[in-house]
Amino acid sequence: MVTPLVEMDGDEMTRILWKMIKDELILPYIDLKTEYYDLGLEHRNETDDQVTVDSAEAAKKYGVAVKCATITPNAARMTEYNLKEMWKSPNGTIRAALDGTVFRAPILIKGIIPYVSNWSKPITIARHAYGDVYKNVEIKVPGAGKAELVYTGADGTQIRETIHEFKGPGIIQGIHNTDKSITSFAKACFNYALDTKQDLWFATKDTISKKYDHNFKDIFQEIYDAEYKDRFEAAGIEYFYTLIDDAVARVIRSEGGFIWACKNYDGDVMSDMVATAYGDLSMMTSVLVSPDGIYEYEAAHGTVQRHYYKYLKGEETSTNSIATIFAWTGALRKRGELDGIRELVEYADKMERACIKTVEDGRMTKSLALISTCKNPVILNSLEFIQAIRSTFDSL
Repeated sequence: MVTPLVEMDGDEMTRILWKMIKDELILPYIDLKTEYYDLGLEHRNETDDQVTVDSAEAAKKYGVAVKCATITPNAARMTEYNLKEMWKSPNGTIRAALDGTVFRAPILIKGIIPYVSNWSKPITIARHAYGDVYKNVEIKVPGAGKAELVYTGADGTQIRETIHEFKGPGIIQGIHNTDKSITSFAKACFNYALDTKQDLWFATKDTISKKYDHNFKDIFQEIYDAEYKDRFEAAGIEYFYTLIDDAVARVIRSEGGFIWACKNYDGDVMSDMVATAYGDLSMMTSVLVSPDGIYEYEAAHGTVQRHYYKYLKGEETSTNSIATIFAWTGALRKRGELDGIRELVEYADKMERACIKTVEDGRMTKSLALISTCKNPVILNSLEFIQAIRSTFDSL
């Protein structure tokens, strides 16, 4: 390696797997160079979350990052970790800093049959990674009163709309987005579709949200007509817009093999649905791509809290690490491509083949064994599974 990766460590069971993966699958083969940031919740709390901001700035500097799963604290976590405050989602902070789009796609393996039987090709979820509910402002309304939405322009002019005349307690929420971020989202989706030669679907609820969601629809269409229509036609791929409820119905009836672009919350929910429907949430890749060509790779799943508590008690865990391994291989492959280091690309390709072959040969974790058609799978614990992948890698 010449240029370092930005390494963002994380929390709970995925943090344990992170070290195992480095020790067993990376350091024996690669002269690894990383700029390390500890995004574990304790360290985020110690630094008032400045470490998350610093890691995003480092990603801008070096161009490629790899991230472990992290905790987004709720009230229970506040108590458990004795936090100064309920820190924001690290992913949300990094996504906002990079103004990127998240692309999530399932890892397909023979013997793990999708729950939707007609899905024969992967569906890639393109998730807008800025704004909406993740940057919201909320008020718990104490009692009767009038809630208003007010915009004050730089010149002092105002736009004012009544949200609701409350007769008693309730709640209100304010969300926002920017034309700049929506434009970046649209271009990232169109470029990714051209790069992968896949059709692009985009869906919102513009019939109900006639200004907010309609703005997304309009910006996508304007950019497509002005910059991408001829290129899509030349590549033999299609872009079309539909309502989110229609998209859900179409997706279920489809065979897969396309990119489904979603607003932030829709993409959050639908990526979990798609990953689980293909077999398991731990079998989904995730990459954040910024309009400036910055890449941040991670697993699409969380910190596997239940397994971590078992691990702390000294009990054996059987945690599937494939998505986290693919985060590392994705980052190393991209680093190799950008720096012209062919061996890094070849290593990444070979390691991913080793992961798939290990499972297809019948050696897997408990969660995979539950959904595999393999007759007599060998169920391995967390470390044994990583070691089995290393053995397969060495034999290829």
